[in-house]
This record gives sequence, structure tokens and C-alpha cells, in this order.
Amino acid sequence: MTQSTQIGDGTRAVRAGLPEASKNDPTLPGPVFAAHFHLPGDVSGPYTYGRDDNPTWTHLERAIGELEAPGQEDVDTLVFASGMAAISAVLFSQLKAGDVVVLPSDGYQVFPLVREQLTAFGIEVRTAPTAGDAQLDVLDGAKLLWIETPSNPGLDVCDVRRLAEAAHARGALVAVDNTLATPLGQRPLELGADFSVASGTKQLTGHGDILLGYVTCRDAELTASVRGWRKIVGAIPGPMEAWLAHRSLATLQLRAERQNANALALALALRDRADIEGLRYPGLPDDPSHKIAAQQMRRFGCVVSFTLPTRACAERFMESLTLVDDATSFGGVRSTAERRRRWGGDDVPEGFIRFSAGAEDPDDLVADVLRALDEAAI
Repeated sequence: MTQSTQIGDGTRAVRAGLPEASKNDPTLPGPVFAAHFHLPGDVSGPYTYGRDDNPTWTHLERAIGELEAPGQEDVDTLVFASGMAAISAVLFSQLKAGDVVVLPSDGYQVFPLVREQLTAFGIEVRTAPTAGDAQLDVLDGAKLLWIETPSNPGLDVCDVRRLAEAAHARGALVAVDNTLATPLGQRPLELGADFSVASGTKQLTGHGDILLGYVTCRDAELTASVRGWRKIVGAIPGPMEAWLAHRSLATLQLRAERQNANALALALALRDRADIEGLRYPGLPDDPSHKIAAQQMRRFGCVVSFTLPTRACAERFMESLTLVDDATSFGGVRSTAERRRRWGGDDVPEGFIRFSAGAEDPDDLVADVLRALDEAAI
């Protein structure tokens, strides 16, 4: 049942995707573990084989759709085994040899590998930075524009509505990676995108224990092509992961409010430190992305980035933290951070830190970071 657009985010998150109440049934049915279903006679009905569909996916897909596009009955969501499975499904279901795709040059660090595969399939790949809506300059002739805003890890923001209008005028489809913002921070379909794609591994589920991805789309034909790709490739989530993800959605608004507030508190505490360069958080009024972000985002996310003077300083900082895990994901209830250059895939300085604020008490978190910075500077 699609929730009304008039209810609040917390209410929507708690109720999204739940089946109609029936006496003696659980409010959220448990995971359905089934490779096949009873199917006598002609093939009919929603559930036939475990690679095609599953009742546990259905509840989760409806829930995510209600968060991404409240009150929109014509929206469909498909869940995948990971965020990269969802990204790949859109790219490879929509593009063929001879097509042109525009990717962000400062996007997720796996994109260079994606570019290699696309090129191997005869697809022309163009790239441009997120900031300044630079992708506009390379749109002519493109079949698909891929937007990542805020970008990961640099936190630049582009004008989704402007880019979508320009892409559609040129006959291109538009996909927006909504991982960092989440549906509570940004709704790409309302801004004109054809696809909203995200890794549910991050803040959507928020506990660092699930790999999940999803694609939300309003066009039935486009949805069918992505669904067909999922069926062919078999990039499906397990029912337990889908059930855990749905359970986690109920606390999304609570987690997002605390984590985003913590991110802002940390950014404010860091803005005047002489040992910090390149501090970025879209929620800071003086951040280069704030003006556009404030126009299209309802919340600014839980990720802060900044650069320390050297690799050694950054490594000392990471070693000195006590309330923050050195880990490569973001969006969890436990704060994480990492020296991002260690992976080699991002064009960032050696001392660049990507910091994901968790749900700790803000005073404790800020104090831990400031203490670690002081120790790293010695």
C-alpha cells in the first residue's frame, strides 16, 4: 500500500511496504526462503521461481518505492545483491555497442573498472566532474547521463533538475546515484531523473551488515529492461538480506537525523582548524555546494571530508581515534573513517579523509576527533 504524501518521513519509514493487516499474521512477515513455488498448470501469478521474484523482495521494493517517490503509484523498485549490481543493471540494460554514456569523473572509485568494461563492449564513455554541472558540456549524442550527487568522496553537488532537462532535450536518459543522500535527503525522480539508483549497503540500512542495491524507476518499459537484466545475470539479494533491510528502514529517519546532525557538528568544529584543508560538507552554509544542495536536498547526509597535511599525519589521526572504525563504507550507526587514497582509485591527496558520522553522542564524537587531530599533529 502506497503511503500518502502528507505523512512525515518517520511515519513513512516505519510503515513503508508493510502488508495489509490480517489477524494473527506478523506485522512484517519473515523472510521467505524458496528456490521454487507451487506452480501447477499454466504459468501465472507473481511467484514462480526464486531468481525471478520473492515475497520478501516485494515488501522491501514497495517500501523503498514509497520512500523514493511518496504517493506515486506508477513507480517500481527492483532490489539487487549489491549497489554495483544495481548500477551495472542500469548501465548494461540501457546501453549497447555504439552508444555514448556520460559518467562523473569524480564518482565512486569502481567507475574506472566500469569504464573499462563499457569500452570493451563498444560503448563510448565520456567523463566530466560533478561540480559546476560540467557534464553538460559532453552531453551531445549521449544515450545515458549518470549523475552522482553528492559525489563520493569529494562531496560536490550538481543541479539534477538542470542536467535532467538538458539530457532529455538531447534524447538521453538520466540516472542518479542517490546512495549518499538516501531518499530522505533527495528524491531524484522528483527532480527529473529516469532512474534513482543506490547502494542500500550504506545509510539506507545503516548497520554495516548487509550488501544490497536497488533501482527505482517510473517508466514501465525501462523497469522491464532492468528486471530482465537482473533475471539474466542473477544479481539477486538473499531473502534474509532483504528482510533485514526492510526491518532497518523503520529506523532510517531516526538514524539520519542523528547522523546528519553529528556530521554538521563535526564540520563546524573543524572549519577553523589550521591543520585541516579542503573541508567539505554540503550542510555548511559556506560550502561550495551548499546553495545547490539546499535547493534540491532535504537533508545533507552523514559524510564529511577533509585533508590532513601528509599521509603520515592522516595515518596517525586514524590510529588515534577511539570511537571511529577504520573502515571503507559509510552511513552506519557507528562512525567510520579512512584515508581514502589507500585504495588508489580516487583522485584525492594522500592525507584525504572520508569521515562518516554515526549515531554516537555528538559531544563524544567531536571530542574524540579533535583529540585525535591534536595527537596526530605532534
